[in-house]
Amino acid sequence: MVTADEPKPQATAPGRSRTPAGADLQSLAVQLRRMNGEINRLVHGFAGDQGLHATDVQALAAILDADEPMTPGRLREHLGLTSGAVTACVDRLESAGHIRRVRESSDRRVVHLHYASDARVAARTYFRPLARAAEEARERFTQDELAVVARFLTAMNEELSLLRSGGA
Repeated sequence: MVTADEPKPQATAPGRSRTPAGADLQSLAVQLRRMNGEINRLVHGFAGDQGLHATDVQALAAILDADEPMTPGRLREHLGLTSGAVTACVDRLESAGHIRRVRESSDRRVVHLHYASDARVAARTYFRPLARAAEEARERFTQDELAVVARFLTAMNEELSLLRSGGA
């Protein structure tokens, strides 16, 4: 007999291993959508407070997370926007004080986009509750479990990147 505190065993097809309760594709999809919705609410709130568009906040995240200095061309590819739309986005972000355009010294045609330090402070302050929530959730798991979660999220991002690039 299964009590309310215990997960219900799931039926399995012959020759297949049992998927733990809550780890099936449907459950994962629901939880990913819920998390995406909650994060989107925060992003839209930050955008509204800063007088930006949600796409501008996506651009800020891309600039912040880039492994190398972001260029307008790479930002266009990342966001899937036209050159004109990226130019408008970069103009808004620069006017609002969130980024700086810096010309490469060896080739003045190359422009790098840098997150402005004052804007980082504003973003950190706004998103501090998200960081606290992530820390609270993280503390519920072992390091081994977190390693699996990180592997799953990395794999999901790789698969989504393939969809974006037309590879799937």
